[in-house]
Amino acid sequence: MSARWAWLLLAVAALIVVAEEGSREKNEPYANNWAILVDTSRYWFNYRHIANTLSVYRTVKRLGIPDSNIILMLADDMACNPRNSYPGCVFNNPDHRLNLYGDSIEVDYRGSEVTIENFLRVLTGRHQGWVPRSKRLLSDPQSNILLYMTGHGGNEFLKFQDQVEITSQDIADAIQVMKDQRRFHRLLFLADTCQAATLANRLYTSGVAAIGSAKLGENSYSHHNDPQVGVAVIDRFTQATLEFFERHVQPHSAATLGDFLRSLDPRILQSTPSWRWDLFPERPSQIRATEFFGAVLPVELVSSYPLFTSDATPMPIKPPQEPTRPLSAQG
Repeated sequence: MSARWAWLLLAVAALIVVAEEGSREKNEPYANNWAILVDTSRYWFNYRHIANTLSVYRTVKRLGIPDSNIILMLADDMACNPRNSYPGCVFNNPDHRLNLYGDSIEVDYRGSEVTIENFLRVLTGRHQGWVPRSKRLLSDPQSNILLYMTGHGGNEFLKFQDQVEITSQDIADAIQVMKDQRRFHRLLFLADTCQAATLANRLYTSGVAAIGSAKLGENSYSHHNDPQVGVAVIDRFTQATLEFFERHVQPHSAATLGDFLRSLDPRILQSTPSWRWDLFPERPSQIRATEFFGAVLPVELVSSYPLFTSDATPMPIKPPQEPTRPLSAQG
């Protein structure tokens, strides 16, 4: 191929990329949505926190976010815990209908890898060179991000590994760094922990909203115990979240975050769910739930793609030829 034709093709490709970006900003759904799902608790008696996280993991996958766009952090491995009477399984329901662990789970950070340092590195993209792409948040300026965290917390802090604490200021500053780096379009912070709403107190970044399971001074309670597992297997807030999404949200449904917030009943939760929306440009009733909990990827089917010969003449791809001999006779 001559240099003149090569430069022409590069120019056309650049124009196509610019046009596609502009079209995406104006018309297309947010295809590169991401979910960061974090269980910060270890030890068997915190089984429910891992079940919480895996429950949300299953929901976002059902609604279209692929594993490649999910960062899953589990601070302990309940499926392989010697106390688990169902090895390889994690349940959130008393009849054990659904194994949340399953065969298709992809855990990105597990056990001792779930640290405040690694969590902040995921948010800000400040990884060491050896960290693989599968453990990185590869979002872009058009991405919507769901950040879900569960564990033991208090007034403006959340414990990691039941030992060290991340503060609301740490989270707020990391989210601002993300915004400065153009790593998201909108971000929804969902927290299920005691006094969860206080984790949003220090947020100051535009385009960010937060929902917490309990307000200042309130605990976040478990939903039910499983006598065969021996511990509580899910928290009330996450259970209510799952019930809403299972009943009302499909990949193309019109259910909004406003509908979700109205579904949260303090009498059932035994705590007061609270949210912060002053930094967000749209009201909850204007935002479809799938804008954060799902992703719809545009797909274009192409029957063939032209190759170019040295004289820039299009040459169609030919279908593979049938073998001239039976496969068993080929050497």
